[in-house]
Amino acid sequence: MEKSGKKVFIIGSDASAYSVAEKMSEINEVSEVFVAPGNNGMKDFSTVVDIRENNVRELLEFALENGIDLTVVISEIAVKNHIATVFQENNQMIFAPTKNSAEICLSRSVCRKFMYKTRIPCPKFGIFDKSNMAIDYLKKTNMPVVVSTDEHRSKGTLLCNSFSIAKTCVEELFDTNEKKVIIDDYIFGHEFSFYVVTDGYQALPLGSVATYKHELEGNGGLLTEGMGSFTPDYKISKQVEDKIMQQIIYPILIALEKQQTPYVGILGIDLVINDAEQLFALEFNSFIKPADCQGVLTLLNENIYNLFQACVIGAFADDYEKIDIVDKYAASCVISAKKPDTIIYGLDNLDENTSVAHFNTRKNQYLEYETTGGNTLVLTRTARTLSKAVEDLYEEVSAVKFDGMKYRKDIAKV
Repeated sequence: MEKSGKKVFIIGSDASAYSVAEKMSEINEVSEVFVAPGNNGMKDFSTVVDIRENNVRELLEFALENGIDLTVVISEIAVKNHIATVFQENNQMIFAPTKNSAEICLSRSVCRKFMYKTRIPCPKFGIFDKSNMAIDYLKKTNMPVVVSTDEHRSKGTLLCNSFSIAKTCVEELFDTNEKKVIIDDYIFGHEFSFYVVTDGYQALPLGSVATYKHELEGNGGLLTEGMGSFTPDYKISKQVEDKIMQQIIYPILIALEKQQTPYVGILGIDLVINDAEQLFALEFNSFIKPADCQGVLTLLNENIYNLFQACVIGAFADDYEKIDIVDKYAASCVISAKKPDTIIYGLDNLDENTSVAHFNTRKNQYLEYETTGGNTLVLTRTARTLSKAVEDLYEEVSAVKFDGMKYRKDIAKV
């Protein structure tokens, strides 16, 4: 079948942007995929455009000049810079929440206040703009607590098991000119993520994901956005999913609609469920997180161009009763680099059934991939059983080699 010439513009540069761009490139109706700012790994199946995520006017000009049919925004920076509103005002079809609707994803303090106001179940929290007030709060609070910055994805979060550690963490954040610090009670239980696609009124689940947030094996070290994941999360039953939709997702969408800021796009929620099956929402995400995205999209048996377009043009409720998800498991591992400028070996030797997403690698003069430091690759395998997916995943991870390579070896094992 010949491609009909739809042009897609993806805004982002991480592994989520890579996964979306690759899936879009496989759709018959899509003839060209552009990504800004993108990364070198995307050049095999898309055109990388050198425009920064915060330069919304230049992004708009590119979309207008190149006849883009659909823009998909992964970047929080672009969302924060009002890209959805600017594109909508210029009659450009864009799959992304507005900045006002996405504030609950961009700011932890806004998120906490929103959850309190709309009675979304969440941990007890405190929001502080002065160090001494935060420390006074810690003196009266049971440990452990989670200390975080206000800005989502800025400096991450730290799990503090003692008052002295929490006090030091708070002081260091204010010393580095943080305007607000958030302190949450730590909820013991099973942490996972849950994603929906929505037009602002109706929402359909994309699935549950068990995300491994801690940096080290055995859930030790710093909390991150994710060092690996598997989907679906077998600990999350259909009954629990229904509870999430009724107690959390729809109250969020109704509240945002009442504020005249309906949320269009993919909404992610980090949650914890305790032994009594009580749910607590931890925070929101304006797209699928990099550690989760490839696994979710691999199991999605949908034309995502049509799906995203339906949300934008108001056809979502008529066209979709449910999302078709393949009856398999997907397991993903994030590989990171301790240092930049090291050559990555073994990518050419991976099995054709292994999905690879790049965070921000680059090619050298010999067309070899090199690290840029930090999170580097996501590898994903699918299988009928989770144990088989994980076995195949780690076999493939072992084929990748570079100096300073690190990854968690216990995905789906703890």
